[in-house]
Amino acid sequence: MASNTSVGQKCPSPMKATSNGFFQGDNPLDYALPLAILQICLVVVLTRGLAVLLRPIRQPRVVAEIIGGILLGPSVLGRSKSYLEAIFPPKSLTVLDTLANLGLIFFLFLAGLEIDPKALRQTGKTALAIALAGIGLPFALGIGSSFLLRETISKGVNASAFLIFMGVALSITAFPVLARILAELKLLTTDVGRMAMSAAAVNDVAAWILLALAVALSGSNTSPVVSLWVFLSGCVFVICLALIVPPIFKWMARRCHEGEPVEEIYICATLAVVLAAGFVTDAIGIHAMFGAFVVGVLFPKEGPFAHALVEKVEDLVSGLFLPLYFVSSGLKTNIATIQGLQSWGLLALVIFTACFGKIIGTVVVSLCCKVPLRGALALGFLMNTKGLVELIVLNIGKDRKVLNDQTFAIMVLMALFTTFITTPVVMAVYKPARRKTDYKYRTIERKNSDAQLRILACFHSARNIPSMINLFEASRGVAKREGLSVYALHLMELSERSSAILMVHKARKNGLPFWSKGWRSDSDHVVVAFEAFQQLSQVTVRSMTSISSIADMHEDICSTAESKRAAIIILPFHKHQRVDGSFETTRTDFRWVNRRVLEHAPCSVGILVDRGLGGTTHVSASNVSYLITVLFFGGPDDCEALAYGARMAEHPGISLNIICFVVEPETIGKISTINMQENAGIETKSSAEEFLSRFRNLQKDDSVRYEEKAVRNVTEIIAAIRGADRSNLFLVGRMPEGKLALALRRRSECPELGAVGSLLIAPDFSVTASVLVIQQYNGYTCPNLDPYMEEESPDKDSESS
Repeated sequence: MASNTSVGQKCPSPMKATSNGFFQGDNPLDYALPLAILQICLVVVLTRGLAVLLRPIRQPRVVAEIIGGILLGPSVLGRSKSYLEAIFPPKSLTVLDTLANLGLIFFLFLAGLEIDPKALRQTGKTALAIALAGIGLPFALGIGSSFLLRETISKGVNASAFLIFMGVALSITAFPVLARILAELKLLTTDVGRMAMSAAAVNDVAAWILLALAVALSGSNTSPVVSLWVFLSGCVFVICLALIVPPIFKWMARRCHEGEPVEEIYICATLAVVLAAGFVTDAIGIHAMFGAFVVGVLFPKEGPFAHALVEKVEDLVSGLFLPLYFVSSGLKTNIATIQGLQSWGLLALVIFTACFGKIIGTVVVSLCCKVPLRGALALGFLMNTKGLVELIVLNIGKDRKVLNDQTFAIMVLMALFTTFITTPVVMAVYKPARRKTDYKYRTIERKNSDAQLRILACFHSARNIPSMINLFEASRGVAKREGLSVYALHLMELSERSSAILMVHKARKNGLPFWSKGWRSDSDHVVVAFEAFQQLSQVTVRSMTSISSIADMHEDICSTAESKRAAIIILPFHKHQRVDGSFETTRTDFRWVNRRVLEHAPCSVGILVDRGLGGTTHVSASNVSYLITVLFFGGPDDCEALAYGARMAEHPGISLNIICFVVEPETIGKISTINMQENAGIETKSSAEEFLSRFRNLQKDDSVRYEEKAVRNVTEIIAAIRGADRSNLFLVGRMPEGKLALALRRRSECPELGAVGSLLIAPDFSVTASVLVIQQYNGYTCPNLDPYMEEESPDKDSESS
């Protein structure tokens, strides 16, 4: 900060690392470590809080971080001199900038991991043309606007460097931010999404090359020979790195096996290489981040090594260190320097120039390539996305004194505005039509029992896998000619993490809103389990991953079920069983995903309450020995559960026990005081009788046992269910019908499980079997999940759980 002090002013003394504490008369804010801790905490709390506030309007986190940096800087809070002197004193900025740039180095390494050189070589002609137009026209307009800025507010700056910095700043597309916006809007697998991703990847690489040139030209030595040497040395370094580093990393990757922890020495060696590359590029005269980015691009993307490395690095870097870079940028941004009609007019000009160049250039080329107008407009606004890379360009320009305070503030506001408008504008102009699939078998109950059964089984983690596989084994219906087809869908939450973007790349490659890891050599242990089951059985299992936000996860599940023509969706319950047998909430959000699926599903839905069906491993077909009990009260959901049970009964290792509850004649009308006028038409005993008639005659088969239980009250129902405590799995309908079911509904505590399902998982109930609660598809959205009880709020649910 010495360059900003006036002549004769004494430079601030360096800060000591740690204090002796309040009691010995030291102020912790006068020491480097406690002050850095306070700065980090303040930054993280503010930026994460802003991200939560901006989430409803689907803004990427980078917008919150840019705004947070501006708020902490001289534009807002920094107007108070006492605040700046206490929290961000000049003598602390060296430590702050060092930590911020260290985080930036590792983040740029992660950003390099998101770039796939193989995909760049396969870029289509349309995407390449869009990328070139998205770079060329904004770059030219940026150079044009730089002449006007140099004549007004940027006099005396390095002309050649200023031209290139302005061109690069206006032509950049933030690839990581664009990928997250596309995934958030579910546009990854549309034609617009694929073209935008391909064009943005090309744009990103071109921007880094141009930025390297700009940095080389912006050195303190004005000799063009020095700039040429800097640029050529950088090129030689990249070539040497490309020849030396990939074989070493590939050797490490081959020694990292699936399902085994990656050795610490490999992680440390990789991080050391990243820092060494940053040191070399800084010594050459290019920013240290270039070396880290190149190492990330050259790093092999396949196998467990890359994923383990990302998981170990990303949270610390993205969560703690990277926000410091936005604060460092915000401390240099003073919006108060934009004063007068001329300055605000120049801001409007820069924003218009940036938007016009990107949008018009992209739209014109897209239309020439026969992209529809709405798609072309969406592409234009998507390619206009700015982000961290834009701030990096501007900060380097500011540090190299190519951009003064006023120009820097104008460019930061331009980056913020263009990124902010991207999501709402794209949502307004481009809404891809959802194709509806018309198929016949949307339920398990069907006339043609030999038709193939298709199941979409969803899971959140490996905890759900063993019971899911054992359920598949029980469901395969050995006597069916067309067998069973299972789609195992891993539900992953879309986040700002680099690992999520690695998943996004896989989604893009496979052309689906999910990707099949079973087709790849780097399949993880979850897929290995499904593949092993497929080889040992006659069941076709296709493993996929869905990447979406919690709010939209149900849409992916429902659209996947429709596209795969599933007859039933099986969801895991939002609670898991502890060692002592009690239930613990895995995540409250999963409950609301299940509820939305029940409301919008295009087929039947089952919620599996897992109590260890078959234990913690896959039970082979020859060792299967299950007793499955169907509790039948009446209604479509119970009929669906019974149809599923009948299919399971075909397995030689499964015994089916059907308990049909009926009201004793002398107690009809006395079993419940519920007002039946409100529930007219609920009882469909005649249709249930017709469905049950064929099961009464199956008792000759030792695998099926049918029993009618005449009961007088709820207490007798509970006693009868307790008598079936030797079962391994209960199959129940979510909304059973009839007077008995109405009496039970008052006991329902979990609407998505219904009255019987809630009873079976109650803490005071002695049954320890797994429970599958089934809702039959009826051609329209399901009724309110809890018509007989007050709707629970998410907050209330989380408290009670």
